[in-house]
Amino acid sequence: MDTSKDLDERAMADAWAYIQAQADAGIPMKPNAYRLAFADPEFLMRRETRGVRLQLELLKPDLDQIEMGIENTIVVFGSARFKPEEQVQELLAKAQASGDAQTLAQAHRLQRNAHCYEQARAFGRIVAEHGNKLPQKERLYICTGGGPGIMEAANRGASEAGAPTLGLNIALPHEQHANPYVTPELSFKFHYFAVRKMHFMMRAKAMVAFPGGFGTLDELFEVITLVQTRKSTPVPIILFGTDYWKRLINMDVLVEEGAISHEDLDLFQYTDSPEEAWEMIRSFYDLPT
Repeated sequence: MDTSKDLDERAMADAWAYIQAQADAGIPMKPNAYRLAFADPEFLMRRETRGVRLQLELLKPDLDQIEMGIENTIVVFGSARFKPEEQVQELLAKAQASGDAQTLAQAHRLQRNAHCYEQARAFGRIVAEHGNKLPQKERLYICTGGGPGIMEAANRGASEAGAPTLGLNIALPHEQHANPYVTPELSFKFHYFAVRKMHFMMRAKAMVAFPGGFGTLDELFEVITLVQTRKSTPVPIILFGTDYWKRLINMDVLVEEGAISHEDLDLFQYTDSPEEAWEMIRSFYDLPT
């Protein structure tokens, strides 16, 4: 005899099977008051059910990470547009052959920034190699936005060291897929930026921001603000690429104008070395060498 749990699971499976069958047959979905609420896409996508969708985006990645024993992450931010050196060399050769000045200038810019990809890759590998030595509950995992560029590089370095890696991807108007170095069971897709950023912070033991654009700045300053206002536990915040960050943002101006306290400059550190970035994290938590 079926248990109540078996009956519940069968009922849920039947509800979703009905929707899938309609989709497979190309039958347009029509309003159906009798349809189970959780199996009613039109209902779940209503404005009034936004709170339910927010809760689901919070719960799903959290529960999956709990099941896989993921408790501590090192979050890496950075540009999605930077490419690895081998790919840049191919693009540069094609640009030189084309003779197009604009294409060549873009290739040279990619060449100039390729070292950022390689440094993020090296950092991911260092974190994974040291993290693998720690007990399961203390192990550190690389977590990125799951996309290309710097995110791919950090995931790649950790994956090459044999460690699982996380990707918190976001649905965007232009199609974006998780990079191939994110562990499939730890590849999550979000609709809401706010919930995604919350997940970055929930398990973060450090934040490392490589050169990047608006998205990187948004994520970086959210983390700094949360730590500054003590809404979040203090964690190492590392700006990788001293020249880039100091040219982009003159933090001293904020102090000079009284917008922040001088002590707030201690909330973050600069570095240009993957090894030094790891040492900053290691010494903060007094981890074994």
